[in-house]
Amino acid sequence: MSSSHEDHAHHHGSQNESTGDSEPWKHNGVRVVPGNQLDSNTAQTPGMDRKAAINFARVGAQKLWAGTVTIHANAKTGAHHHGHLESVIYVIKGRARMRWGEELQFTAEAGPGDFIYVPPFVPHQEINASATEALECVLCRSDGEAVAVNLDIEPVEKPETVLWVDPTHPKGGV
Repeated sequence: MSSSHEDHAHHHGSQNESTGDSEPWKHNGVRVVPGNQLDSNTAQTPGMDRKAAINFARVGAQKLWAGTVTIHANAKTGAHHHGHLESVIYVIKGRARMRWGEELQFTAEAGPGDFIYVPPFVPHQEINASATEALECVLCRSDGEAVAVNLDIEPVEKPETVLWVDPTHPKGGV
């Protein structure tokens, strides 16, 4: 991390010149959004309940969206993608089964503590792999807007299981 802040767009002085406010960060700094005040008025996909915590409308976020996702026991979403946005899903509770591809022909599972990365424009479907427990996740996206493009896809009957593979796990993991 560089110690130079020359590309920083705003002044860190002790007084905000435009308002005369001696505490400019008081209302323009850190924001806390209580968990019981999340906004369900966001782009939805059938089978899933999304709630926004952080977005442009709520806190002025320019480059990210964050919120929660709940999929009820034995339920699944419809196929969808999120346009040009990247998504990261963190599993809090339950077991997520992800399907993706033009015919949802690939599948992998994730459990509590696992992260899931969904690249831009990838058709996918989230499935709660449990018949008894809700799947609860935290979701972050790479823009302040909520994009959910629902798709009409006829999925393959038996998707191919794909192991998570990265340089630190060359043989994959599930």
